[in-house]
Amino acid sequence: MKSLFSKGAFLLALMFVLILAACGGNDGGGDTEGDSGEGDSSGETYEWSIGWNTIEDSTRGVAAQEFKRIVEEESDGRITVDLFANEQLGTDNEMVESVQVGALDFQLTSSGVLAEIMPEFSASDLPFIFESADEAHAALDGSYGDILKERTSEEGIKMLNTFSIGFSQITTNSGAINGPEDMQGMSVRSPNEPVPIATFETLGSQVTTMPFTEVYLGLQQGAIDAQFNPLTAIRDSNFHEVQDYLAMTDIIFYHAPFIMNQELWDSLDEETQDLVQRAADEATQAAREFDAETEASVLEEIEGSFEEVTYPDKAAFQE
Repeated sequence: MKSLFSKGAFLLALMFVLILAACGGNDGGGDTEGDSGEGDSSGETYEWSIGWNTIEDSTRGVAAQEFKRIVEEESDGRITVDLFANEQLGTDNEMVESVQVGALDFQLTSSGVLAEIMPEFSASDLPFIFESADEAHAALDGSYGDILKERTSEEGIKMLNTFSIGFSQITTNSGAINGPEDMQGMSVRSPNEPVPIATFETLGSQVTTMPFTEVYLGLQQGAIDAQFNPLTAIRDSNFHEVQDYLAMTDIIFYHAPFIMNQELWDSLDEETQDLVQRAADEATQAAREFDAETEASVLEEIEGSFEEVTYPDKAAFQE
């Protein structure tokens, strides 16, 4: 099955979404926060905010805390960074819009959300496009990542780096999933993102979109049968408490772009830009290491909560 997600297939997929991107796009940008200013100097003081949609003790939280530590320590208190986890500042989509217009300084978002306004991000979200996080990071650290950084700058966004938040697994109350036929008619929650919606519709599921913070209640009350997320998100959001079955499919790879307002970046002096970029790079590495270390232990932690954990043959899903 290697040919299905080879480098050639990935490049073909990227070419496809680039053609789509040429057919449309949104104009981004806006005013930065008042303390940014022009003609920045190394003596300028800042109070920045970072938002994300998962809990503090998540992969995104690890990145945010490391970024805060480095920036505050190495600026000798000239810069302070406030952290806002769990959609305190709005949904993932709303925070992206806030970053575009300068109402929010930094965000740890998701590739799928950015794909709504920049189809180039859809290439990495295609099902089974990568076999491992290392393979995905190689693409994101290379020319594909360069394309994404250039594209985001056109939308008022500076993409500093990005890291894996894991491969999506499927949980449900509708019965064990052993093959794609078990997805027929299942009510599946999806973020409002084009690739996962199309993926699960192709599998015959009834797709319902809702904000991430509403998923637990939706599953608990039976408004939806199933959801898909990386194991860390399943554990951190306690989905295993209200779901009976887990299917290890690795169906969609998600990464978390570390973004900031482009005008804020442009207003910073070179020394501060270097600090921000270096802090983001080190935070990204910390998040990648955390994700790799916790994936196996998370499965051990939550698998006993399910009636059954299945490992379906991916070939049928890929077909």
